[in-house]
Amino acid sequence: MAHYLAPAPGDPNTTDEPVQDHKIIVYQMMVRLFGNQKTLNKPHGTLQENGVGKFNDITDKALQEIKKLGASHVWYTGVLEHATMTDYSKFGISLDDADVVKGRAGSPYAVKDYYDVSPDLAVSVPKRMQEFEALVKRTHANGLKVFIDFIPNHVARSYKSDAKPAGVVDLGEKDDKTKAFAPNNNFYYLPGKAFVVPKGADPLGPAAKGPKEDGKYLELPAKATGNDVFSEAPSINDWYETVKLNYGVDYQNGRKLHLEPIPDTWLKMRDILLFWAQKDVDGFRCDMAEMVPVEFWAWVIPEIKKAKPGILFMGEAYNAKEYRTYLEKGHFDYLYDKVGLYDGLRRLMTGGGKMSDITDVWSRESRGFSSHMLRFLENHDEQRIASKDFAGDPKPAIPAMTVSATLGTGPVMLYFGQEVGEPGRGSEGFSSEDGRTTIFDYWGVPEHQKWLNGGAFDGGKLSLQQKQLRDFYGRLLNLCSTSEALRKGRFYELQDANNLAKEYDDKKLYSFLRFTDKQRLLVVANFSPTQTYVPTLQVPDAAWKLMGLDPLRSQFTYTDVLNGRTGSTSARVTLPPFSAVILEIEPKK
Repeated sequence: MAHYLAPAPGDPNTTDEPVQDHKIIVYQMMVRLFGNQKTLNKPHGTLQENGVGKFNDITDKALQEIKKLGASHVWYTGVLEHATMTDYSKFGISLDDADVVKGRAGSPYAVKDYYDVSPDLAVSVPKRMQEFEALVKRTHANGLKVFIDFIPNHVARSYKSDAKPAGVVDLGEKDDKTKAFAPNNNFYYLPGKAFVVPKGADPLGPAAKGPKEDGKYLELPAKATGNDVFSEAPSINDWYETVKLNYGVDYQNGRKLHLEPIPDTWLKMRDILLFWAQKDVDGFRCDMAEMVPVEFWAWVIPEIKKAKPGILFMGEAYNAKEYRTYLEKGHFDYLYDKVGLYDGLRRLMTGGGKMSDITDVWSRESRGFSSHMLRFLENHDEQRIASKDFAGDPKPAIPAMTVSATLGTGPVMLYFGQEVGEPGRGSEGFSSEDGRTTIFDYWGVPEHQKWLNGGAFDGGKLSLQQKQLRDFYGRLLNLCSTSEALRKGRFYELQDANNLAKEYDDKKLYSFLRFTDKQRLLVVANFSPTQTYVPTLQVPDAAWKLMGLDPLRSQFTYTDVLNGRTGSTSARVTLPPFSAVILEIEPKK
């Protein structure tokens, strides 16, 4: 049970952040890309040409290094079997139609079988589930916990489970396809209309053709597309490779809910979650959670937690007005803080934005759900910090990641390659030159591969600057996991106290306190790309009182616990461009 610390009466600078004894630190990896050592990187390259990472590539050594970086959990992205152009028919897996597959490798979010794992990720395709189960055990043995994706809103157009347990009825198998909507149908239909492949849906470009690629994918009646397009002819910009699942919501008649009796899709999804919970995963990252009615989550999450207490649910969410609903009614443990802290920090990292963007986030979220927001600067959907489409340089992440990781007690996430400044260069195939690392194509991730170093996972090919960047991430994340103040401390913003102070530029500097009765930290971040500041930080009397300290009776030492600098008797700090300090305040002995 979380206990809330009451804010100082009338003080707008402090929060009532809930107390907890740990801080979750998630390391996200695309399994398909993480262990791949091939460096050809041919656009639209096949698995044989460009290579693919395997479950078995994630060795004890790799996991030990991720643990040393400060991680507590690994999110294995792209585990479930999804539609692909690679032919596995000799293993009894049907060949997918290229007209409805995005990229040679296919999107990991176009699930083809909820009860199976991707054959791409196995050394021995017939033993692919055993290899995944061994990875879960190996991860746990190295002191880490496991998240996998749960994709509840949509499936591949070619969905058909060949690995489902005995007695399981497949999605759509008993649907009444003559009806556009029926409460117990698993899909939405467009009776009498055939699916039309979007114009321009040429996944391999004009130079090559994929299997069955002829623009004539047969689907009659057509199904509604995953991003709520109720037309037989979705556009090239829609999620045309997916179909929408029916949770008892009649979208075409005022979104009327038909939730009693419990819809069939709910029961099927519960069983799928239970199947993976029994594989000993520790949590689910739930894709596009808000596209599924909150009533489903309110029912299913307690069901799964009864079967496996302590399992976590992390929702991808973008509607800030609904955060509280999905946390309180829907029972999610954590939601993305993308439309909030990520967006505000991104503006600051690229020379725009204002410090009040950060203030707005904590002040809005602090009254009850800040500790439930997952903070990050990169993930598989977002552009790489070092890409030309974002900051063009990994260094702006130093102040931004410091704020992201330390602003609250909630979880923080790192995307593989971020810690070495991977820039996401290249037009990989279906993915254009967009600053992202592809999720659709077979590819090697060059800067990450320098840390991979042929499977040694020792950073042997990294430059000095990359080693320093990775060292920063390690120091920051380990501090987050070990510091009592960062794990469960209260928050007090110092912008108002310093905005008139000499050498304090409140347009480029952001500062705050995190504290418990046993530890007090002062965090300062400099977002300027060119300016060095040397301010003496001001802490107001109200904050000293909250921290249980009296500056009139005691002197203090300020030790930079982020950068390893020795203590000083002054709160005067030197902040080079794109830098941060975390000062521990202790009474002078």
